Amino acid sequence: MKKKGFILLVVLLVMAGAAAFMYYGYLYKEARNVSSEEADFQIPATKLLADYTANQQQADSTYLNKTIEIKGTVTQITDSVLTVNGQVFCGFDIKPGKHAINKTVTIKGRCIGFDELFGEVKLDQCTIKE
Repeated sequence: MKKKGFILLVVLLVMAGAAAFMYYGYLYKEARNVSSEEADFQIPATKLLADYTANQQQADSTYLNKTIEIKGTVTQITDSVLTVNGQVFCGFDIKPGKHAINKTVTIKGRCIGFDELFGEVKLDQCTIKE
């Protein structure tokens, strides 16, 4: 009887240790680095916007939370945001350089969806590809 109790205790301790290890690994996993990832899609900003305008659910299933690379014309610059083609909002972790308005750029970032209120497709964690 003592042997069964000891084996049961060891099994429970191993299971508890494995659960704690998996929980710790999940809780403290490394943050995603979009700038080092390969782009899943390379498309013009106009196509991205057209896809979201035509069918938001289908566009979400295609682009949402994916790394994409868009090419378009800078139409507005603020502190940490570039707006491309007037309706693609690109948020940067660091302040982007002084890029001229009306200049064509290629930007890589993570698609976070469509903002119906402003009619914009939103990207975050963006970097300008030189």
